[in-house]
Amino acid sequence: MSDALPEVTLAVDQAAIAKYAAITNDFNPIHLDADFAAKTPMKGIIAHGTMSLGLLWQALGRAFDPAELSRLAIDIRFVRPVRIGDTVTAGGRRREGDPGVHDIWVRNQRNEAVIEGTARRGQ
Repeated sequence: MSDALPEVTLAVDQAAIAKYAAITNDFNPIHLDADFAAKTPMKGIIAHGTMSLGLLWQALGRAFDPAELSRLAIDIRFVRPVRIGDTVTAGGRRREGDPGVHDIWVRNQRNEAVIEGTARRGQ
């Protein structure tokens, strides 16, 4: 396996957010109602955080076989919201000096972190 995870990219638009809401049954108005979302501390619609997290799992799934994937422990933090018009890319790299750990991330089109964390191989 390469030191880098295969990257997975998603263009975020209102249709993608609405489809994700339907799939997850998460119809929170912060994701769907522009008037409501504008009045929140987020100042506008944001994509579901788990939508970006799903991209990380896709990248990991392309790098690890199912048995390895089932033993991964991830530790992440959400750094900034994803907005309509963003293009987010998930990826990661094996940590130098610690082959059992990958530094993982999701970044937007400005190369700003959306999610940061680690994936650690378990037993």
